[in-house]
Amino acid sequence: MPPAPGLCMATLHITDIEAAINYWRARSPSSDGVTLAPQVRALAEVYALMVYFHEDEVACEGFPPKAWAAWLAWYDTTPDTPCIAICSTSQGDASCKGCGRTFDEVQRWPEMDPVAKRATWRRITREGTAWRFNRYAERAAEGRAAPDDGSAPAEPPTAPIFGRRR
Repeated sequence: MPPAPGLCMATLHITDIEAAINYWRARSPSSDGVTLAPQVRALAEVYALMVYFHEDEVACEGFPPKAWAAWLAWYDTTPDTPCIAICSTSQGDASCKGCGRTFDEVQRWPEMDPVAKRATWRRITREGTAWRFNRYAERAAEGRAAPDDGSAPAEPPTAPIFGRRR
């Protein structure tokens, strides 16, 4: 069920709709290449309207119930918090060096609704300055072995992007 009127003032970004569509496409692939799973169809209607009207964001208030249920089911599969257990806000920083959230976001995280959490995730991912995106990402990349022929290691495959790139 969508949030009650007045309870959700935030918006969902089109990339979250795309991610939810891709999740459901992978989870419930079309048996005939044409028929969409009910969750994909519900989210695709919202996505199509966003593309048609050139909108990057959509208000969660008034979201179609089936699309909201599909989006929430996808959301439940995502990591809840960007925390990497190195919180510099406890040392007085305005923004955490580990995860990129502001002091206020760290403090209010347990009470934030899913849409507000996704907006925070989007901001810190876009900024990409937190240790979770550089220092620790580089450590993970160092563990990849180079192929025997001396060429660069192959990049892991990425999931298909639904719609336009942002």
